[in-house]
Amino acid sequence: MKYAILAAGEGSRLAEEGVQLPKPLVRLCGEPMIDRLIRVFTQCGASEIDIIVNDLHASTLEHLSEVSEQNPLVRFKVKSTPSSMHSFFELMPMLGEGKFCLTTVDTIFREEEFQEFISQFEQSEADGMMAVTDFVDDEKPLYISTDAGLRITGFHDIGGGCQFISGGIYCLSDMAFPTLVRCIEAGKSRMRNFQRQLIEDGLRLVAYPFSKILDVDHASDIPKAEAFLRGL
Repeated sequence: MKYAILAAGEGSRLAEEGVQLPKPLVRLCGEPMIDRLIRVFTQCGASEIDIIVNDLHASTLEHLSEVSEQNPLVRFKVKSTPSSMHSFFELMPMLGEGKFCLTTVDTIFREEEFQEFISQFEQSEADGMMAVTDFVDDEKPLYISTDAGLRITGFHDIGGGCQFISGGIYCLSDMAFPTLVRCIEAGKSRMRNFQRQLIEDGLRLVAYPFSKILDVDHASDIPKAEAFLRGL
């Protein structure tokens, strides 16, 4: 199965708060965030790891050039995009046919939970499986409603009794690509609008609960993420 990393964001909030490294290279427990994902995906048996980064930081490009020389699974594309959904669209030709897992570069999770998530998706007949959590530490969480069998029934900006929020890890198949193309053609943006369209188009999406998933958007998130990874 292929894996994809969205790393084309500017990381402006981190920079404004004094973090000098571009977001993909921010270290957690001594390891750059993008290297952590590459390592985890490789351990999960990735057949290919496709990455999109912007053209704003030469250090990121240099780093990925070195990584791709050492790890033949890694391929990357350089392009600045207006949203994560547009970044996904740019990676679509690289992902090709079949199943894949897509995530943003700053998604922090427990590795053992992720491995089980991937195993469940590989065995699943669903069109997609979304990582969810009941831990809310996000400025604008995307709430997810499900039925009793954890089939996703909607994506919401307001909770309204929803148990889970999106964890920002998306396992999908190439069946999602026509929806993505239509979203781009319609001028839609943001991954949450794409996910809503998947439901409207009748794709069967199921939720997979994680105990906790964090994002690194602010400087204060770095020590939180490190403590989480250390099990504190």
